[in-house]
Amino acid sequence: MSLINIGLSGLNASSAAIATIGNNTANVDTAGYSRQQVQTTSTAQINLGVGVGYLGTGTTVSDVRRIYNGYLETQLQNGTALSAEATAFSTQANKIDTLLSDSNTGIATQLASFFTNLQGIAANATQSSQRAAFLAQASSLASRFNSISAQMVSQNDNINSQLKSLAGNVNELTSTIASLNKQITQASAGNTSPNSLLDSRNEAVRKLNELIGVKVVENNTGFDVYTGTGQSLVVAGTSYRMEAGPGPSDPSQFNLQVYYGNTPTDVTDVVTGGTIGGLLRYRSDVLAPAANELGRLGLVLSDQVNTQLSQGINQKGEFGTNLFSNINSADAITQRSIGAIRNSSGSGNLNVTITDTSKLTAADYEVKVDSSDLTTTPPTTLYTVRRLPNGETVGTGDLYANPAPSFDGFSLSLSGNGLAAGDTFKVTPTRNGATGISVVMSDPQDFAAAAPLTAAAGVSNSGTGGFTQPMLNTKPDIYNATGLNDLHTALKDATPMRLVMGTATNGVQSYSLVDAKGVAVNDASGNAITGTIVQGQSNTLKFNVGYIDSASNSKSFEFEMVLSGTPNANDTFSVDLTAAGSSDNRNVTALVGLQTERTVGVSGGSVGVSLSSAYGSLVSTVGTQAGQGKLDVTATDAVLAQAKTARDSVSGVSLDEEAANLIKYQQYYTASSQIIKAAQTMFSTLINAL
Repeated sequence: MSLINIGLSGLNASSAAIATIGNNTANVDTAGYSRQQVQTTSTAQINLGVGVGYLGTGTTVSDVRRIYNGYLETQLQNGTALSAEATAFSTQANKIDTLLSDSNTGIATQLASFFTNLQGIAANATQSSQRAAFLAQASSLASRFNSISAQMVSQNDNINSQLKSLAGNVNELTSTIASLNKQITQASAGNTSPNSLLDSRNEAVRKLNELIGVKVVENNTGFDVYTGTGQSLVVAGTSYRMEAGPGPSDPSQFNLQVYYGNTPTDVTDVVTGGTIGGLLRYRSDVLAPAANELGRLGLVLSDQVNTQLSQGINQKGEFGTNLFSNINSADAITQRSIGAIRNSSGSGNLNVTITDTSKLTAADYEVKVDSSDLTTTPPTTLYTVRRLPNGETVGTGDLYANPAPSFDGFSLSLSGNGLAAGDTFKVTPTRNGATGISVVMSDPQDFAAAAPLTAAAGVSNSGTGGFTQPMLNTKPDIYNATGLNDLHTALKDATPMRLVMGTATNGVQSYSLVDAKGVAVNDASGNAITGTIVQGQSNTLKFNVGYIDSASNSKSFEFEMVLSGTPNANDTFSVDLTAAGSSDNRNVTALVGLQTERTVGVSGGSVGVSLSSAYGSLVSTVGTQAGQGKLDVTATDAVLAQAKTARDSVSGVSLDEEAANLIKYQQYYTASSQIIKAAQTMFSTLINAL
């Protein structure tokens, strides 16, 4: 019987080994499977007596061991999170890079054509076909801004949708991990190892790392799973729900929150790794800055072109009107601020008015109310403006101040019944700039190609005095309709004017500026405008002409011209409004100059860049980020492949090794069978002998 038992123990051990080999082979392609190995130990020995020794009684299966290395598994999990993040980031960045850099979808070609058409008008200012072609090109440029902006908005919406869907997938996996923690704890009660459950839990963690980077702490209750800076997703048998929804400071961008009971914790800014981490990094590092920068270019283009046109005279003999839509329309100023959800009831919103497009940055801002007292006369509401995302303080102000202070090219005013201390707002001065740009000019004759003032020498002049055409130095505020109308009215009322030359003493000649009736033209202080020139050289003359605006305030406008040569006494030079149908091209030439003029980012000591250079910088920045994203994908894929290879070298199933082991244990099984057969033969011989 002892020999039969020994043979049976061998059969059991070899059979278990063969079954384990079969299980390994069957799971060669099962994700997360760790190969298993049968462990055997000798059974109790029989003491044959003093001086004889012990006799073995066979073997027994002690364990089916899971071949597993925790360090290599951790490396695989980390590599999975990094690779998924890099892939998600690169996929999105490549889309926007192509959108901005391609000549068929980007701005560069359209912007160049815009200025080329302006040059066509400058070459022939009276040609209506040139004006019509320019208006068509301007519409195409505005549409291109709108199209790119719309696609950026679509990308943001797509990210929101993905975050919502991925958060649901995270919850499924964390719930699975929590359930497996419970099952493994129960199955391990007898000091056994539930290998399949352990593999399933590791695979669930790996899939979770594809979605969001997590850290795992193993203890006697199972896996505790954390993300970000230590926010729990799973603790023992409990999982915590993650949700994606409109952010409290910006509903257009979804945030991630983890709920502990009914208490949400925002983890958006601390999440890294996985597809979610890649999407969030892309949104904050590429998409939002690019949208703001494109919006800034749209605002600068609209503002600079409209401002220059307002200084010119069109073919109808009228002052120029806007080519592009008003960047400070009633709708626009209300869409640049978002009140936080937690703000006091009835707090309303902030009106954000662009004051100087050249000083705008591509940043977003946080405005926080420091104190508010509505009982004083006048009331006060003090606030602080900080630039995001670094929180740098830009300045402070009072919402009831008049005039309102300006910060980085914009000012704030109150829209609502009042604010309370602690109320916060996210201010996005440039985000919608590319969305809102449109062409509002429909008649080509309304394009103001001519400068407003034209000079001519008196017909009876006898000297050799020469002159340049006058240039208006006063820049109108096109967002103040009353002030703009007052300036235009003043120019009309002041003209025609005559520059009358006086007598000369030792080459120094006097002059005076008079109106059509010969009455002296005064400056803002009521003093007659007079002066002197040096004969025989170029003299730059600047005239500040005073006028009374519609609010009875004393104002002035300035124009300048260069007088040269040697005028004689009583020689005159007239200055009048440019007539209708003029071939003058000075104003359109100034518009052409905007192509290279530094009109973007002129703040903080920076000399700024031109519109074309600013867009080129945007394309370059996004292209660099997209290129780096591709490199990151290559690098992280290599890290992941190496980690997977290292893990598989220990835990993976090798069919060659399993085939060799199968032959080994088949022979083991056959040999054990022969032992039983021999025991039966011996037993039969003994019976027959008796």
